[in-house]
Amino acid sequence: MIHIILIRHGQTGWNAGAGCERFRGRTDLPLDDAGLAQAQALAGRLAGRQAAPIAALYASPLLRAQQTLAPLAAELGLPIQTHPGLLDINYGRFQGLTHTEAADLYPELYRLWRATPSRVRFPEGESLADLQARVQALLGEVADRHPGQGVVLVGHEIANKVMVCTLLGLDLDQIWRIRQEPACLNLFRYDLPRQRWIAHTLNDTCHLPGV
Repeated sequence: MIHIILIRHGQTGWNAGAGCERFRGRTDLPLDDAGLAQAQALAGRLAGRQAAPIAALYASPLLRAQQTLAPLAAELGLPIQTHPGLLDINYGRFQGLTHTEAADLYPELYRLWRATPSRVRFPEGESLADLQARVQALLGEVADRHPGQGVVLVGHEIANKVMVCTLLGLDLDQIWRIRQEPACLNLFRYDLPRQRWIAHTLNDTCHLPGV
């Protein structure tokens, strides 16, 4: 039975708290000092894991995801494999904007994003359905390559929300009901007899400094 440990990357300067939030998307940001400490804490939490020992590490190609996984990779002696299925949504013209700026420039599209996000395709960017197609392809590859093994996947806030919806069979408009804090982890196991994914942990941050 495959086990998936899904992690959101650690903190960056663009998601450090109120007033700092921007549409990050494909912007290749590094972790800040807090994010690097979170990555170390994740490694400490997972390096000695006994249930379904970790066999492979996958990360988004963006720097912040690979930096989040680097301490665990060093502990386990495993390479980090990058996969486009873990990339965050392409926000197109929204990328780099604050939420206030996006609401001023694209009021109707921003309103839809907050109310019914499945109906949004970002100008010069992607929709949630596009992102879900990438996620589904990744999940198929991982299941084929690692039957009965533990696998770590490090992605981004919206990519992770879409993956949770996909694994649990939820409508994509439910993404705002799923929290994904920086450096959180989620654990899913595949229930072979029932042919479905089971969530064992969601948005777990107990390993983080100060939590």
